[in-house]
Amino acid sequence: MTIFLNQLGLVCSLGHGQRAVRETLFRADAPQGMTRTEAFSPGRPLYVGEVNAALPDSSPWPLWHRSRNNALLAAALQEIRPAVDAAVARVGPARVAIVLGGSTSGVREGEAAVRARLSTGRWPDDYDHRQEELASASTFLAWLLGTAGPAHVISTACSSGAKALASAARLLQADLADVVVAGGADSLCSFTLAGFMALESVSAQRCNPLSVNRDGINLGEGAALFLVSREPGAVRLAGWGETSDAHHISSPDPTARGAMAAMNLALARAGVAAPQIDYVNLHGSATPQNDAMESRAIAQTLGLHVPVSSTKPLTGHALAAAGAIEAAFGWLALVDNPLGRLPPHWWDGEADPALPRLHAVSPGDALGRPLRHVLSNSFAFGGSNASLLLGTG
Repeated sequence: MTIFLNQLGLVCSLGHGQRAVRETLFRADAPQGMTRTEAFSPGRPLYVGEVNAALPDSSPWPLWHRSRNNALLAAALQEIRPAVDAAVARVGPARVAIVLGGSTSGVREGEAAVRARLSTGRWPDDYDHRQEELASASTFLAWLLGTAGPAHVISTACSSGAKALASAARLLQADLADVVVAGGADSLCSFTLAGFMALESVSAQRCNPLSVNRDGINLGEGAALFLVSREPGAVRLAGWGETSDAHHISSPDPTARGAMAAMNLALARAGVAAPQIDYVNLHGSATPQNDAMESRAIAQTLGLHVPVSSTKPLTGHALAAAGAIEAAFGWLALVDNPLGRLPPHWWDGEADPALPRLHAVSPGDALGRPLRHVLSNSFAFGGSNASLLLGTG
């Protein structure tokens, strides 16, 4: 059974909508997207991939649906809403499923509520604990779209958004749905920044993946939604691979066995050989251990000649939304891109001599022809690995 990613809605620090994001993603003059602020880390200015686009007004929504996380989802939905509504009308609400990757949910609203309670002694009127429930994103979209099919959130840290697309494919294969709205959303909050700062994993500069000078991640936010179905379209979810290392709660398995297995599963499911991959969107978090592991995995699975880039210097690490947002970048590379432009790998160019020398995409690089196959990697805490292989229809 062939699974298609028929429509894409997207919002991230690069912009809102396909056109805006495409223009900034492929720019060759300077990296875009990041903001230096201490809004989420008082006293310590950090680079974050903050969404600056205007988000939908949440005031008409029930209180428990009002969160920045859900507003990001609603913004991503805007571009594909007509197609989703048409699909609901065509197949019926019970045959439309929703699968999302998420982690922060309404934590940002919870932080504000705790501050208010400490100041006034009472919870604010605009707070409802249901804003923070992990499944609030899927519940919200089901309410907004009027769907009645399966609806759930996957939370496996950085692989969540990618795994949501694989889960959507399985729902279609099992005939539990005819259409799935799938992707991910995550929003910036102080709690998350504090956690990564405690791990000493956050860079004070724009992150620098693959460099000998890399020293950690930037965090980001955003949402990406796909309309997934069996109906033929421009982009196929040709293959996917999911593995679990169970090596360490936060560090990747240095042997890269799980990462390589995930990529090989995606290749095998798609029936695609390694030399057929035109571009790889790296997990590329710019932490010393992750980049070392992933470089070895790419070198051993795909070789040193395939063009690769990390887009996290443009968006920050959007955590549970990262896999969906970066799959969206693969989608943009495959659609309406006759010259085969590639997302640049923005870094200082000082390669780590201890790592395999991958073919990092330089600004302005293009294949000179349309791309046919794109691989997108997401490697999460706890050793939860996911690789998505997208192909032209």
